[in-house]
Amino acid sequence: MMLFFEDVEIGARTRLGAHSFRAEDMVAFARMWDPQAFHLDEGAGARTHFGGLVASGWYTAAIAARLRAQAMEREHDALRRAGKPVPRVGPSPGFKDLKWLRPVRAGDTLTFESVVVAKKPSASRPEWGLVFTHDTATDQHGHLAFELTNCVFVERAEG
Repeated sequence: MMLFFEDVEIGARTRLGAHSFRAEDMVAFARMWDPQAFHLDEGAGARTHFGGLVASGWYTAAIAARLRAQAMEREHDALRRAGKPVPRVGPSPGFKDLKWLRPVRAGDTLTFESVVVAKKPSASRPEWGLVFTHDTATDQHGHLAFELTNCVFVERAEG
């Protein structure tokens, strides 16, 4: 998934992983970070246009970030085992086009993927490049539930 900048190929697709949403976890996240009634209580959610308890969109985004980090760590572990150098991956300078396309309910399982859509050398830091990905989550019925365009700094081999 995350090679040196020069080795990253546009169009490369990575399955980040899957996550099954549990009501207890959804509510715990909502209590701390997004305490809206439809994220906290099934009955309160039933009285909204959602018709029941739904996960905070930020919880879905947090799961996506966690799965991305875990996938990158697996790739880096594989590089280490093969005796290959491991690139540094810097912070994300941000994301855009975040969309929560469907409500996520307890019992739903989302599968997260990432596709490299663009890359460019950093104008201000020659040892880094910027890699842009389109990240998605699809539910167990094949419906797109979440997407965003992400950006991350990746070390250049030539840097």
